Amino acid sequence: MTMSQHAARQKIVILGATGSIGRSTLDVIARHPDRFEAYAVTAHRQTDELLAIVARHSPRYAVMSDATHAKALAARIAAEGLSTRVLEGGAGLNEVASLPEVDAVMAAIVGAAGLEPTLAAARAGKKILLANKEALVMAGPIFMHAVHESGAPLLPIDSEHNAIFQCMPREHWPHTRGATQGIRRVLLTGSGGPFRTRPRAELTRVTPDEACAHPTWNMGRKISVDSATMMNKALEIIEAHWLFELPPSRIEVVVHPQSVVHSMVEYADGSVLAQMGNPDMRTPIANALAHPERIDAGVAVLDLPAIGTLTFERPDFGRFPALRLAYEVLAAGGTASAIFNAANETAVDAFLHRGLPFLAITDVIETVLDRIAAREVRELGDVLEADRTARALAAELIEASMRESR
Repeated sequence: MTMSQHAARQKIVILGATGSIGRSTLDVIARHPDRFEAYAVTAHRQTDELLAIVARHSPRYAVMSDATHAKALAARIAAEGLSTRVLEGGAGLNEVASLPEVDAVMAAIVGAAGLEPTLAAARAGKKILLANKEALVMAGPIFMHAVHESGAPLLPIDSEHNAIFQCMPREHWPHTRGATQGIRRVLLTGSGGPFRTRPRAELTRVTPDEACAHPTWNMGRKISVDSATMMNKALEIIEAHWLFELPPSRIEVVVHPQSVVHSMVEYADGSVLAQMGNPDMRTPIANALAHPERIDAGVAVLDLPAIGTLTFERPDFGRFPALRLAYEVLAAGGTASAIFNAANETAVDAFLHRGLPFLAITDVIETVLDRIAAREVRELGDVLEADRTARALAAELIEASMRESR
């Protein structure tokens, strides 16, 4: 299709432009300048990185959630004679996510910080490219209600959920009644992370660098730790429940170390459809950006003979208790998933920066879940309050644990 056959270039907002998903999105956009433009880019405190992105892509807006860094960025942009307008804070994130002229929002801010701007995009009816799984994990009922009310197109970016999306009947997307008719179950694949075969007793002395050394994916440190605990897969179970309107009993995890089969859908007639590809996030990003078309993503051709063997295993819930907790959280409902996510973010941060033992991450999460009762979610405030309460308790537990270990 030539440029004359396209409508005007799609204006894309990238929430979390300096992270791995953001950088991959900018790469795909740069490969198709006739189709897409980076209209707004955001970061937290990565001033140098965001300035480089602004210089290369000339977005209309740049947002830094940290006000001090936003002022520093604005000064440097002015000094270099660039025309990008700088906004700051949560208000700035929400503003660019819902601008009338914006066509699509890549929601790639990691963690709870991405919830409110992603929700703002949903309420504004924007096409949402969802990489921030926490929007669904924390506030699934509220987020999906906003999507349905506004008619916002919702396209998953997580490689697993994008794979399921690609294997589902197109006429049933997104979220129409009967979307899962004929589907027996979905199978979320996961590599098992760097500690899939290491004896659990040896994990007590795991360092952050070891946990972040993922065998097949190149990801940020928080997500890499989540992969090492398989918390990432636990969060994806919850995300799949909301995205595909499936009960937890029809969502299963399969360990697949090669990360070539990204997920599968099993149908009532026994057919199993799988989406395969090299482990490169540009594939699902390009799929969602151009949907329903297909465009070049810059990804290497999949060479199956060179790979040779694809293996699959059942997950060990004893080694990876986060998987068990995900199903318990879905059974509890309400704010349980927000509590689950908040405790994990707090514990992972303590592991990465303060010396909390690796195995204590899920211990903290489970204790927080035991001590805070889940409540019904009526509005966003219920979710945010559960998030604050869980973080506070997790921090107390971490402090107590670290005092005892000294």
